[in-house]
Amino acid sequence: MRTEYEIIKRPLVTEKFTNLTSDTNTYGFEVLKDANKLDIKKAVEKLFKVKVLRVRTEIVRGKIKRIRRNMGKRSNWKKAFVKLTP
Repeated sequence: MRTEYEIIKRPLVTEKFTNLTSDTNTYGFEVLKDANKLDIKKAVEKLFKVKVLRVRTEIVRGKIKRIRRNMGKRSNWKKAFVKLTP
């Protein structure tokens, strides 16, 4: 059994999510890669004591980066868009 703190890794604070928050009451989180929408909804509701209207998820593919002579790849991660009730 995973805890809420394991499911939600960190909030995403970017210009895009700041605009979404002010316009549509949608927040962004980096979540555990194998967490489903129901897990994310329950974790957000329990941690922040809010009512979640909808959850959308997206897998962000890791970029290929060059480290000196070698090529490396960043890890894939999962992003969740959480819309709250007004």
